[in-house]
Amino acid sequence: MYAVLETGSKQYRVSAGDTLEVERLATEAGQPVTFERVLLVNNEGKITVGSPTVASASVVADVVEHIRGEKKLAFKMKRRKGYHKMIGHRQELTVVKIKEIKA
Repeated sequence: MYAVLETGSKQYRVSAGDTLEVERLATEAGQPVTFERVLLVNNEGKITVGSPTVASASVVADVVEHIRGEKKLAFKMKRRKGYHKMIGHRQELTVVKIKEIKA
């Protein structure tokens, strides 16, 4: 059984027991979180597609920890002008472990 859920404007295909990194959630580490925006559920070959979401479907997960992603660098330069600038960014992430899919 798997589901496709949306959080942080991104879509993830998850099964029970999966661990994934999502955009930062406002939930303490060790607390459960429920994802209500479930777009698709596959239950032993029976596929349910929502329009836009599947009614009465949710994904329950535990928040494992809050981390920061890898550093991304953006380099700006204008040739022959002596202008160059380096900008770095680290995304705030939350690690969640999927407990169950309710469909």
